[in-house]
Parts: sequence; C-alpha cells; structure tokens
Amino acid sequence: MKIESVEALLGCVGARNQLLVKVVTECGIVGWGESGLSNREYAVMGAVKHFASFLKGKDARQIGRIWQELYRSHYFEGGRVVTAAISAIDIALYDILGKKLNVPVYQLLGGKQRDTIPCFACCYTEADPDKLDELAKEALALVELGWTTIRVIPSRFDDPVYFEPQESITRTARCLNDLRKILGPDITLGIDYHHRLSVAETASFCQRLAPDTLDFIEEPIRHESPDAYKTLRTMTNIPFAIGEEFSSKWAAKPYIEQGLTQYLRVDVCNIGGLTEAMKVSGWAEAHYIDVMPHNPLGPVCTAATNHFAAALPNFSLMETHQGPFSPFGAHDKALFPVQHTLSGPQFTVPELPGLGVEVNEAAFRKATPIEVEAPHLSKRDGSHTNW
Repeated sequence: MKIESVEALLGCVGARNQLLVKVVTECGIVGWGESGLSNREYAVMGAVKHFASFLKGKDARQIGRIWQELYRSHYFEGGRVVTAAISAIDIALYDILGKKLNVPVYQLLGGKQRDTIPCFACCYTEADPDKLDELAKEALALVELGWTTIRVIPSRFDDPVYFEPQESITRTARCLNDLRKILGPDITLGIDYHHRLSVAETASFCQRLAPDTLDFIEEPIRHESPDAYKTLRTMTNIPFAIGEEFSSKWAAKPYIEQGLTQYLRVDVCNIGGLTEAMKVSGWAEAHYIDVMPHNPLGPVCTAATNHFAAALPNFSLMETHQGPFSPFGAHDKALFPVQHTLSGPQFTVPELPGLGVEVNEAAFRKATPIEVEAPHLSKRDGSHTNW
C-alpha cells in the first residue's frame, strides 16, 4: 500500500474549474480528492507538487501520520494553500483505504449515524424588492419539491463591479420581510452575506428584519477577528453560520469555545480533509454546536462531505448546488459517471467502496480550465471591498 504517485489535475466542469488530486498506490489502487481553494488553484497545485516528492513510498494507510507530516514539515505552518492541498490528499487516502478494505469511507469514520443526508436548497435570485416575485416563485417551487430549508443571497450580490453595503442591507431586509410572509412560518430561511459587511452594517441589517424572519445568517463579516464576532453576537439574536473559511482546528477554536457560531460551516476540502474535519466537529459537539457543511464544489467534494455528514452525531444540514435551479453544472455525469445523486432534498450515501465516485480521467484531462478571477469589488467612492 505504498504511494506511487500524487498528481493535481485542473479542469473546467460546467461554469467553474475543479482541482482534483489523484493518488496512486504501487498495488494500483487510485484515490481521488478535491481542493476547495477556488480561483487560486495554481497555488494549490504548486503545494501538491512539493508534497508529491516526499509522499512517494509512504504507507497510504497511515492517513493521520501523513496529515501531520504534511502540516508540520514547514517553518511557515498552515495557511489556506497548504491545507487545501492537504485536504485533497487526505480525502484521496481515505478513498484508497476504503477501496482496499472494500468498505465505504463512512465506515472508516465510525460508521453511519443516519441513513440519509438532508440538505438545504440555494436560491440564485437576489433578495431584492424589485426581484421579489421572481425570488418567491423560485422559493415556492423548491417548497413544492419538498425542500424545507432555503438559503438566499442578498441584494446587489451579483454586481461584478460595485457593492455598497448600505444599499444592500436596506433592500435585502425589505425583501426578506415580504418573502417570509409569502413562505409562512414553517420554512427555515437563511442568507449568505459572503463576509461583505462590517459589524455595524450587520447589526443594522438584523435590526431591520421583522421578528422570526431569518433562521440563520451566514458569514456576515470576515472571520479574522473573533473579537469582532464576539461584539456582533451581543447585537443580534439571529443564529450565525460561520466556518467555511477555516483552514485548521486552530482557526475554529475561538468560534467553538466562545460560542460565536451556532452552525459550524466545516469545509472538508479546505480545513484539512476528513481527518481534520472529524476532529473539529467532535470539538463542536462538546459545545452543543451543530455542523452545517460547506459543499460548493464537484462530485468528489460532495461524496467526501456526504461520508463526513453520515458519520457525525451533531450534523444539521448540508449545502448542495445540485438543486433544480443550480447554474453551475459541476456534477457532469460524462466526467463523473458514478457519483452521489440527490434525491429530492437529500442524499442517500451509496454503499460502494471508498468515496463512491468514478472519474472519467481521460475526459477530465481534456476539460481545459478557464481563466478566472473572482470579482474585485469596489464601493462607489472607489475604495476596494470584500467579494
């Protein structure tokens, strides 16, 4: 079970690039992982190339030991580029071990806690008063299909040039108050602000909402300062969903221990793979925090996240972009002929060995990556702001 090779492959699937990592053992077993550092894939590919040189000959079964060597064999430890590379390699090693033992990956994580993985649906129409009818139509169509939790995006979210927080929060709050009346009280409703606000702007937004409008707000401000979230936590009673940017247990530590998040948005393709994700989630369980995994990528990420969610006692809901209105096309069946398939608002984890995903490698290698850069947003005064 020695590692023969480690290779990063970048290809375009649907509207986005996907960075896969292929690990091959000397006995011929192939494992697949996926990196989650979108728009900075070439940096991660460089890290994978560094790791590949000393991973050859390692025992692929020693997943935890390999994780420690990958993380600790630097003077400048950690960082998102390094942990995104570690994540993909770690997931691929679990895929290999599952295939070797002829068991699904969730068995390696302690076995299933649940038979299905409930998900929340994403609406892709902005929450803006001018688009209320369109948004309500999209949301009600999801409800008709059985979805009970829906996440929306704020007003002005899709403008590729400008983002004015004050314009957004006033319009978004008006729209959400009306949307809640349309949906009624039984649908769980959340919003992803993509860390575009300040503490004051987030507080102002929350104060503009009618009681019981929102069930969670995701990533309203950047996470570098736990103290800022600590202040914000005193200014609103809406539950927070934070953590998709965390690249280690150390980044998650203050948010768990100080109760700064109510839903931990673990991303297995960024935080350090399944090895680190399970540790962080166990820590969250000790503080009565549920895990709401971040899952914005392709079939390998979805499969790894499903196995992770299946094994968690403190799981809440999983993000998915395989819903009926997704514009991304990330789960192309020509490139991934075997993958986890959404059934209504949930997944059933397949019993196949490993992750339960097959990659059409020849086709993927021909899926030429696109040149892409995340929007560089400005306020109208010319100053730069968060994307």
